[in-house]
Amino acid sequence: MEYVETVQGPVRADSLGKTLIHEHFFFGYPGFQGDLTLGGFDFEEKKQRGIEVAKLIQEQGVDTVVDPTPNECGRHVELLKAVSEATGLTIICATGYYYEGEGATPYFKFRQQLGTAEEEIYQLFMEEITNGIEGSGIKPGIIKLASSKGVITDYEQMFFRAAVKAQKETGIVLLTHTQEGTMGPEQAKMLIEEGADPKKMVIGHMCGTTDLTQHLHVLKQGAYLAMDRWGLQGIVGAPTDEERLTVLSALLSSGYEDQLFLSHDTVNVWWGRDPVMPEPLLELLQHWRPDHLFRHILPDLMERGIMTDTQMNQIFQSNAAQLFGRKSTPAEMEERLGAEEK
Repeated sequence: MEYVETVQGPVRADSLGKTLIHEHFFFGYPGFQGDLTLGGFDFEEKKQRGIEVAKLIQEQGVDTVVDPTPNECGRHVELLKAVSEATGLTIICATGYYYEGEGATPYFKFRQQLGTAEEEIYQLFMEEITNGIEGSGIKPGIIKLASSKGVITDYEQMFFRAAVKAQKETGIVLLTHTQEGTMGPEQAKMLIEEGADPKKMVIGHMCGTTDLTQHLHVLKQGAYLAMDRWGLQGIVGAPTDEERLTVLSALLSSGYEDQLFLSHDTVNVWWGRDPVMPEPLLELLQHWRPDHLFRHILPDLMERGIMTDTQMNQIFQSNAAQLFGRKSTPAEMEERLGAEEK
């Protein structure tokens, strides 16, 4: 039986239940640390806000949330543990770094010049996976990876290679960020060529593109695909939910429900000062909430006959158990690599 690490310790993969694959309880763009004079930190206040979010999610029958907040974007595992303990919601946290354009790059870029960065990234991953994060004993259940719009930069490639090396030793799941839905097939190809297990990979934010061929190129490599930004529309070229529905409908009609995840990528509590959104943007983002799928999207899918109960259970329950619980056999890996070479 396979186990997955959560902020409260390991649990059986087949006990995860109804799962959201990509939501951020607490998140801050690198640099928020310099604004703490006005955007200060109060553990209990943040905890209570996190508890409110967890309860909102639980009202929709969700049992588990994967929080893939990167190391430099305000990941706070003690807060996540406190929220999990107070509510009973299972939370899986991450080790990993954000893409070059919005991550905290100077530290490892400096070490990249010294020729030590990639090995040090691997060491970081392995230490957190095997012994815990920052002395807390809390271990990540995934490695978070990210690439830029239209390119996987040299900087980002270090993290991809180090993550595959760590996965080979530990079996940990790899979960990615694709900027505006670009580079999904390329991410999958690179990871598989480095030796990653496609059945332990989730290529994220693919609903950033409405090009169905991009989705199919990911799925045909055997990886899971996440359409995980429902409700996030009208900014950075994001498609509308209606456009996402068209793509999802095509994927479901083609029988890919056993490789799909749905989520929102919500940021529920910001580090630093809460951003003040202009009214037009607030209108566009009114449904960017971690219950949006269950209150609006899924009922619509069911009413239109696009999704069945069986498909919904596969996406929200069975796929998480399979992702965290099953590894490809050597024969399957060899077959997959052989298909890629043709």
